Amino acid sequence: MGLSMATAERWVERWERQQQRYAVGREERFTVIADVVEHITAGRTVTPLVLDLGCGPGSLAARLARRLPDAEIVAVDMDPLLLELARTHHGAAARYVEAVVGETGWVRALGLDRPLDAAVSTTALHYLAPPALRRTYRQLAALLRPGGVLVNGDHLPPEGGPEAAGIVAHVGRRRAERQQAFAHEDWESWWTAVAGEPELADLLAERRHKQPGNGTGRGSGLPLSAHVRLLRQAGFTHAGPVWQYGNSYVVVATR
Repeated sequence: MGLSMATAERWVERWERQQQRYAVGREERFTVIADVVEHITAGRTVTPLVLDLGCGPGSLAARLARRLPDAEIVAVDMDPLLLELARTHHGAAARYVEAVVGETGWVRALGLDRPLDAAVSTTALHYLAPPALRRTYRQLAALLRPGGVLVNGDHLPPEGGPEAAGIVAHVGRRRAERQQAFAHEDWESWWTAVAGEPELADLLAERRHKQPGNGTGRGSGLPLSAHVRLLRQAGFTHAGPVWQYGNSYVVVATR
């Protein structure tokens, strides 16, 4: 028996609240990403094609689909449980693909039939170690049409040492407090609660089998300047931030 809509809706809504603890200005960041994609696809005579990297339960894909109802969105993630929540709750928003971004064969698994207009991501690419990130940026540059964009909303560590990092962390924490973000459950509590949901038991077992650790890897830990350098080396003509609050950025790279 498949996952029920009511169960998927309940857990996606809890996910949305939980994520507010971690993403500074999360909803505004989603809006900025959609602004960029809307701009880059305006006036196109063919159906815009957008790739959502590390889509989770479909948070960004659903928002993009509402803003750009004529776009075709392909959403990829390695987590079978989060993908099933997305397919059930946001099924009309995107075509969902299970693959590990940056690993061998992930591009082929997407089944793309034409160049991308945009590749988007939010709080996912920072999990990639530098070699995988460098390889992924090159692959994305090859997938995008001339004039296409990569739009990455993510947390990037500040440059300038511990003092600068402390200031940035304080700014983000104070905003989160004003928005009462810390009133919501955290990442660990969400997953602990998921373990008690009978409808998700098989998906959770599959997740544990495929991701025996935490499924995230060590991550790159690279500051903005390093990402910009890697993007330029990958073949993007321009790369830089269009929005920032604390350590939360939206970085745009143009093909």
